[in-house]
Amino acid sequence: MFSKELTAASSKPLILSLLAHGDNYGYNIIKQLKQLSNEKIIWSDAMLYPVLRRMENDKLITSYWQIEDGRKRKYYRITPAGKKEGARKTEEWQSTYDVLVKLRQPKLSTQ
Repeated sequence: MFSKELTAASSKPLILSLLAHGDNYGYNIIKQLKQLSNEKIIWSDAMLYPVLRRMENDKLITSYWQIEDGRKRKYYRITPAGKKEGARKTEEWQSTYDVLVKLRQPKLSTQ
């Protein structure tokens, strides 16, 4: 499982990336991230919904209610601003990952 710090830092880019693939509701976001991470990312409702509310207040996502299979669910949709923020966050994470990979390689030359 991810540390609290990593969970907090990664929540926004993960949610934005997931919503870039289509509208989704809270329970399914938790379920998909758990599955995609091979059960390394396990979020609770108490962790997810405050993040979704902040992202909605920041205009990165919008929400709407829909009845599906007799159940009323709140769906979330990424906004154009959310797509831009998601791309920016993904680039930051990719740069961080690239540096970590380089740092883990044996030193090839001394200068």
